[in-house]
Amino acid sequence: MATPRDVDEVRALVRDARPGSVRPLGTRHSFSPIADTRGTLVSSAGLADPSDVVVAPDRASARVPAGIRYGELARVLHAKGLALANLASLPHISVAGAVATGTHGSGVRNGSLATAVRAVEFVDGTGELVVLRRGDAAFDGAVVALGALGIVVALDLDVEPGFEVAQTVYRDLPLDALLDAFDEATSIGYSVSLFTTWREPDVVDQLWLKRRVDRDGEAPASVLGARPSPIEMHPIAGVDAASSTPQRGVAGPWLERLPHFRLEFTPSAGEELQSEYLVPRATAIEAIRAVRELALDLRPLLHVTELREIAADGLWLSGASGTNAVGLHFTWVADQPAVEAMLPRLEERLLPLGARPHWGKVFLADAERLAPLYPRFDDFRALARTHDPDGVFVNDFLRAKLAL
Repeated sequence: MATPRDVDEVRALVRDARPGSVRPLGTRHSFSPIADTRGTLVSSAGLADPSDVVVAPDRASARVPAGIRYGELARVLHAKGLALANLASLPHISVAGAVATGTHGSGVRNGSLATAVRAVEFVDGTGELVVLRRGDAAFDGAVVALGALGIVVALDLDVEPGFEVAQTVYRDLPLDALLDAFDEATSIGYSVSLFTTWREPDVVDQLWLKRRVDRDGEAPASVLGARPSPIEMHPIAGVDAASSTPQRGVAGPWLERLPHFRLEFTPSAGEELQSEYLVPRATAIEAIRAVRELALDLRPLLHVTELREIAADGLWLSGASGTNAVGLHFTWVADQPAVEAMLPRLEERLLPLGARPHWGKVFLADAERLAPLYPRFDDFRALARTHDPDGVFVNDFLRAKLAL
């Protein structure tokens, strides 16, 4: 593995590379083989110095090194009185890796993390440094790019003045009532996440409401009959809540409430696998009901399912490209053969509803099944060949999922 410290070192690595011999590596939080290679892994860990974060004079954007983790970037911005509009569940993930795979947080008006990108700088397959900015013809194809165009070295992100968030967890929502009032329930605050284990197929275990203190009203006394939890909760029932971000309606800085987990703790369940399918909002209720039909078989394999809404964007390979989307996320036990035996049953129900798999999670669909889900699929393939004409960054994952 190589850990370059600057752009020149990245360029030197790529210029000397053979076809199929280089892949970028972030914080190793992908569960798909997206970064696998028989050649050299190029870690972004050497491009992660918080001191390299540069806020623009108008304080509306910041240039950040590719390998910095969101939790560390958030601390830098918070110290300057600034914030990102949204964060993912985990603050442990690198900016470049999360953006490249279409990772997201939650909120009916909040886009994925990639929608905050104003500019992306990468070393392409010819060893040249390329800078694409919002508004450039190829920009929308170069943000969620799966490492197919090159090694990202820096990004410019939208930032805004800091704000406070208060988080309240509600327990035991009737699922049918939720599905009948889904838009209302997911719109009661800045960000709403729903968690269920399917142990009671007709009940959603938890609703996590995150309210912006400067914009949103008070937390409701109940949501569809569900009452606020009197104790701190972990998304997975029965797990110690010490790793979860503060709740019970106590306001605090954005970076300490928008993620579900604290930076200083091991995230989620620890040993696990993950899958996620982003379905168009128009088919989300049908998709959730289809998953409920599998509840009996899902339960032994599952830690928890999370449901979140993501606003539409125009990024070519985004799960929310062209449509508001609902993410159906599955945190599995660490049993890969059993999980992969379940996935065909999920995908045969969800893909016909327009579900797009998260690129960094475990899924089975190949390029033939994925291509109809993305209107700009072929345009992205052409863009990848333009920036990587010799296939320096092509691995088995890109061959299978994009037919590169």
